[in-house]
Parts: sequence; C-alpha cells; structure tokens
Amino acid sequence: MFKPWQSLLVLLLFFAGFALLLRILPSSSLQVTPQFALHFPEWSGLFSAPEPKTDITRILKAAEAAEKEAEQEAQVETAPQTATKRDSAKRFVRTQQRMAARRDEQVGLITSIQSANKKALQTFFTALQDLERNPDKKIRVLHYGDSQIEGDRLTDQLRNRFQAEFGGSGPGLVSFLPLAASLINRVSGTGSWDRYSAGTGKDKRVQHRNYGPMISFSRFLPYRKLTDTTRAQTAFLNILTTRSGGKEVMNYQTIKVFYGGAQRKTWCEFYDGPALMAADSLNAGGVLNVKEFKAGNGSFNHRFKFRGKDSPDFYALSLESDNGILFDNIALRGSSGTFFHQLNPEQLKQFYSYLNVKLIILQFGGNALPFITNDTLARNYVSWLKGQINLVKRMAPEASILFVGPADMSVKEGTNYVTHPYLELLRSQLKAMVLASNCAYFDMYDCMGGRNSMPAWVNEKLAAPDYIHFTPQGARKVALLLHGALINAYRDFTEQE
Repeated sequence: MFKPWQSLLVLLLFFAGFALLLRILPSSSLQVTPQFALHFPEWSGLFSAPEPKTDITRILKAAEAAEKEAEQEAQVETAPQTATKRDSAKRFVRTQQRMAARRDEQVGLITSIQSANKKALQTFFTALQDLERNPDKKIRVLHYGDSQIEGDRLTDQLRNRFQAEFGGSGPGLVSFLPLAASLINRVSGTGSWDRYSAGTGKDKRVQHRNYGPMISFSRFLPYRKLTDTTRAQTAFLNILTTRSGGKEVMNYQTIKVFYGGAQRKTWCEFYDGPALMAADSLNAGGVLNVKEFKAGNGSFNHRFKFRGKDSPDFYALSLESDNGILFDNIALRGSSGTFFHQLNPEQLKQFYSYLNVKLIILQFGGNALPFITNDTLARNYVSWLKGQINLVKRMAPEASILFVGPADMSVKEGTNYVTHPYLELLRSQLKAMVLASNCAYFDMYDCMGGRNSMPAWVNEKLAAPDYIHFTPQGARKVALLLHGALINAYRDFTEQE
C-alpha cells in the first residue's frame, strides 16, 4: 500500500509526464498509418474556460408558437370544405398568423427576410396575390439546397403551410432515383436504373448538358449505340405516397413524367393501384417532353412499366394538383451551389417557364465552408455564387430569388465546440452579394441564435452530433420560422399596395 504522500507524488508525476507529452507531441494529430491517426487535444484547450453557451430559449418559444399555429390550421383543414369553408379557413389562418406575428415582434424572435429594395420578392408576392384572387391558377416554388434539405426536410413544412393558405396539393417534383428517402414518397424500381447528376460536378458519362430542373436524371439503360439486333428491355418504377406529408400532399390529381433525349420511342404503361389506367409511347428526342396521367381514384400506390431499346433521360415525376401552389424539394448532397454553369440554359429556361416558377430558393454555403481557410477563398466562393445567381436570373426572369444563408457549423477547439472560424465572414459576404444582386436573403445563422448556437441545438436534440445538420425536429422548427418570415414580408407587401 502507498502512503498518502507517496500517492500524491505518483499523481503529480503522472500529470507532469502528461503535460510534457502534450508539449512534445503534435498539436493536432499524428499519422501512424495511412488509415490510422492519433488525435491530441491542445494543452490550452484542456484548461481554457468553456465558450459561453448561447441561449436559444426565445427562438424555441417562437418555433413552438408557429408549431401550435400549424396544428390549429391542420384541425381546420380536417373536414371536407366547400369554397365558403375554405375561405373561412383562410381567414382563420391569417388571423392566427397575425397573432403569432404580433407575439414574435414583441420579443424580436423571427429573423426577417432582408432585401435592398422592395422589389426583391415582388414577382412572387404578386403571384400569391393573384392566386388568392384566381384560385384556378397554379404557381411553383423550387427549393434548391444541399443535404440540409434532404428527404424533403424544411421544404415539407413550407409546402404544408403555403398550400393550406393558398391552395394546391401534392409533393411536386420527385426524382426517379432519389439519393435519400423521403418522408412523403417511397420510390423503388426494378431494372438497370442509374442516376446522372451535375450537382457536384458534371457526370463524365453524359455528352450533353440537359439535366432538367432537378439537376439530375435517371435512365433504365446506359448510353449505347443502337443496332438492328439491339434488344428491348423492360423496367418498372413504383411510387408510394404516404400520409406522413399531411392531407394536402395526398390530394394531387395529376402525375406528370418529364423526359427527353431517347434515340427511339419508349412504351409506357401506368397503373394506379392494380388498375391499368393508360398505355402509350413516349416520344424520342427532345429536351422537354411531358406525359400526363390522371390519378386520384383512391390509390396512392402508382406503377410505371417502361420498355424500349433505349431509355429516355427521365428528369422527374411530378405529383401535383391542377391549381394552387407547389413546392419542389431539390436536394443536392455535397453541393456548394456552383453548378448552373454546367447546364443547358435554354432547356432550364423552357422548364422554368412551363412550370410557371415564381420563386427559387437557393440554400447553400455549408459544403464550401470546410475548404475556406482564408479571406481570399471566401471572396472567391461568393464571387462564383454571384455568377450562378446571375445565370438563374437569366434562365428564370419571371421568378424571384431567395437565398438562405448557412446555418451555424461547429468545429472542435480543445474540448469545446465553437463556430467555424470563417463562417461569420462567409455569411456577411454572402449577404452583401445577395442584396447587391437585388435578391432576398434569410439569415439562418441569425435565426438559430448566432455564434456558438449549434451546441445548444445539439443539446436540445434539434441538431445531429456532427454539429452541422438539423434533426427532423430541428428542421421543422427552422422551416416554420422561415415561413413566418416570408408571411410577414408578404403581409408588409400587401399592406403597401
């Protein structure tokens, strides 16, 4: 047994040896093999005071108020509605929104939509006004983003809220081969399906630039030269719409198939549930062909059978109503938003016009941040994004543009998780560029609570342990706050008319 003074001596020697080890070892890591490395904490990080925690209590209260509002709104929508009842429901929704807005304004909870002039969202807001006056019309919102919006996160809440007030139903554009599972649609196929994308760099297998509005397409056959002996092949695609997206999402009446580029015609059969509803050929060639099928016989399980010697480039399915507002979720995992220059601008211009797009949301920046290590790299990235926004404005001249800035992202500093050292610089430069481009900006960083807010979201289980991505619950709260900011801006616009 050690005597007390001997135990104390051993303890002191241990700490002295440990301190010496930290001094002589690398400050970050030691690569042992190409696959294995030892990571060491910095000496200063062991005894430095922890970063002050960001209080997000007020933000969560604002989100909870918005969630209660959404639940009340959903209860109004549960019963079948005549036109009069729908008008009554809309008045109720607006009343609830005004009450929530007043509560939020009292404590400054909701981050506002920022713009350098009143015309930044004028096209979109005017279209919303027109939709209220003419409910038979149909407009569209495209929500482009990185993995933060995968699986229809964020977009689904925006869709639900806007469709509840302005009409419309259905999830909108759906990929033939989604990268991530959606809460709303389950898509599966049999055959040699493959996906081609330009979101993180142009696919080298593709000799053209026609990727469609989802910046990707799918084929059931690879590109190949056809001969007289080429045999036709068959492929199936199944799509199931679940109740997870809410009542409005399931009330679509039409399914559209967007395709193009095939060398030969393709046979197509459409089954709504077990019933064969239509059978016809899909055209060869073209960069924007549309085949329309009627749904709504009570089944939400749809099946397509395709047969041909060559596959079209299938740009998207669209499950949609014949009127109202549609919100399309276009998630591009790993993308930093610098892909529009690799696409065919004439094809996208045709698509945006056909879809009657009135708002394009661009939500990027997070994937660029790990590669930004100085001011010059931040400025270069913002400059590239400015060029992309200018391209979008030329391809969609009848649409407003809203840029959603990056969320807080943490890096480990000693034993603390702190905001990435270049995030605030990137955020300020992005905001300045977007406003100078006469577009609107929503500051998600500010919406979350600002500097070092991500650890608080992680502690509340509203963000993942990677300190980058929201959980589904966190994404819902952010989406409801973004919706509140948009509705407040729309209300200001209508009151000034």
